[in-house]
Amino acid sequence: MPDTFRTILAFVVVLGVLVFIHELGHYLAARWRGIHVERFAVGFGRPIASWSDRRGTEWRIGWIPLGGYVKLHGQETPADAPPEVQAGWRPGETFHDKPVKDRAIVVAAGPAANFLLAILLFGLLYATVGQPQTTTAVGVVAEGSAAARAGVLPGDRIVALDGQAVTRFDQVQRHVQPRAGQPVQVTIEREGRQSTLSVTPEARTSGERTVGVLGIGAGAAQFERLDPFSALWAGTVHTVDVTWQTLGAVGQMITGARGTEDLGGPLGIGRIAGEAARLGLASLVSFMAILSVNLALINLFPIPVLDGGHLMFYAAEAIRGRPLPAKAQEYGFRAGFALLITLFVFATWNDLANLGVVRWAAGLLG
Repeated sequence: MPDTFRTILAFVVVLGVLVFIHELGHYLAARWRGIHVERFAVGFGRPIASWSDRRGTEWRIGWIPLGGYVKLHGQETPADAPPEVQAGWRPGETFHDKPVKDRAIVVAAGPAANFLLAILLFGLLYATVGQPQTTTAVGVVAEGSAAARAGVLPGDRIVALDGQAVTRFDQVQRHVQPRAGQPVQVTIEREGRQSTLSVTPEARTSGERTVGVLGIGAGAAQFERLDPFSALWAGTVHTVDVTWQTLGAVGQMITGARGTEDLGGPLGIGRIAGEAARLGLASLVSFMAILSVNLALINLFPIPVLDGGHLMFYAAEAIRGRPLPAKAQEYGFRAGFALLITLFVFATWNDLANLGVVRWAAGLLG
């Protein structure tokens, strides 16, 4: 399959599935709480397919696969709804007529569905392909590398970094990458004895960012198939682990301990999806699970317009006993929309930089 076509297909499938599951969470929660759903849309723009079910919900597939939405009956307040909408009002089935608890459940169900999807996808992989049993055993030490100069040998097992215990090789990578040029205290175990070596990771350019590397490779990973219940539990644990890793990376970006080069947008997602598809179905499913966690977390950020922003307003309403003033909500949504547009532009710039487009354009101008 040509690389470009494979990348586009992988991008559409991955994003389409994640958006559908997210909106399905909102839809099912709305049905559960007795709220009529007027429209379920995946994708934006002119619909390439649409139909209505017996409950009066319109199902629509748009030609721009960059998102989706669920239109709930009475999502507008009665004062904001146009006359034609008020004429078709369904008493008892409108969103704003429901108590704040029900509205919060419907809004939170979208991110919850993405977390659940990640657990199921990881569990599926562990039950079929198997769970990778990686250790911190060093399989390869590059000649002349930082690790070689410090005295690390193949067969050594890394047990701690800067006093923090590690059990998986990916933990070693995450600890070392942001510490280029900074000494790292590496505790190794060799022939039953432990010793600590000071290793200064070398700086290496990856795309438009600089990362630290020790110059070591992990030993071959072993895959162990798990029974369904164990696989689901392992999938849950790994989903929690990915969640904390992502939140930690965001926190490092906010504090300045980590650069923002990893913040990517649709182009970056498409590129990684294409690379994952090239490696095989298991890699694509794993990437989809990780991206599902990221989508859930992004939507839970307390930014008006996103699900987390709505939940923030509902929390304030529950505390005050009444909704926030309409003006305050309006200004909040405007600020949230402006912030999202800014983040989208910034992420797209990072995507172009990582793809080499910015450097190419600068070369033309220079």
